[in-house]
Amino acid sequence: MKQVPKKTGDFGIGQMIHCIHMTDDVKKLNDFYRDVFGALVYMGEDEPNYLPPEDRWASLMMVGDLCIETMAPNTPVDATKPVGKFYTKFGRHWHSVGYRVDDLTGLANNMIERGIYIGRPGGGKVEKMDEGVGYFYPSPRDMFGLMAEMCTHDMPNDPRLKDDWSEQAGKWSEHPLTIRRLAHVMLGVKDLDAATASYVNRVQAVPLQSGVDDVTQSKFQIVQLGDSLLKLVQPLDDASDLGRHVAKYGNMIYAVTFRVADLDSAERWLAKKNIRTTRPTATTVAADPADTWGAPYFFTTESIPNDPFED
Repeated sequence: MKQVPKKTGDFGIGQMIHCIHMTDDVKKLNDFYRDVFGALVYMGEDEPNYLPPEDRWASLMMVGDLCIETMAPNTPVDATKPVGKFYTKFGRHWHSVGYRVDDLTGLANNMIERGIYIGRPGGGKVEKMDEGVGYFYPSPRDMFGLMAEMCTHDMPNDPRLKDDWSEQAGKWSEHPLTIRRLAHVMLGVKDLDAATASYVNRVQAVPLQSGVDDVTQSKFQIVQLGDSLLKLVQPLDDASDLGRHVAKYGNMIYAVTFRVADLDSAERWLAKKNIRTTRPTATTVAADPADTWGAPYFFTTESIPNDPFED
């Protein structure tokens, strides 16, 4: 059966349509995801798609219930265009997420009323969003580093919207990584209290759990935003990987965590694929981002209280 996304807020923030992994070679990164994660590439299977206005290449794939968009600037890189500019500054890195929204105009105007800046495509500030707009990007500064496309459309041919999705989704549990689902996207922040207040009060995210995270040596707040969880993390140790990331990049997407059924199996599989790992806690394996194309990955068996996505 099709996936039925859970939604948050008055304006129907729903499915996380994609999470973008920026790279320099989409074909090679696609091969990595197929080989290591058992990814199902459903757009740009043989040849990545080229979009001339953005001068970039991209493919879409599923890993469990997460849609990953692999993206790279065309070469030579044009740093005057958004994709080229991002790659020039950050290289291989998590880039952004996207959410499908029922009432996009209502959401935009609600964000504007609460002080979140939304820019016009040609420059300038949106004072009031017009009806019929298909997408917008709230300022990452006001989203505490989260670059997020808010839109009215689904991903073309998204497997989650097909009648056989539940059968397809179950196949990842048979893979050696034993992925059950996306646990959360991790957002590194400098000020956890301010970030939490902003997401709860201005974006209508639902707070679920807070505390100290031994995995990333941080204090954290997990919130539900649409059909996914965000884990806001403020480093407690500047010398930790997260601490160095926040010191270097400021507020920004840091990592993706998958919920798995068998941590030992996942650890053995990653080792077989020459991906170095550590076990920061008994319930979590961390992959070395140097071996995962610059994108930190965690795999965990740990549950959280009141998780709306727990079976």
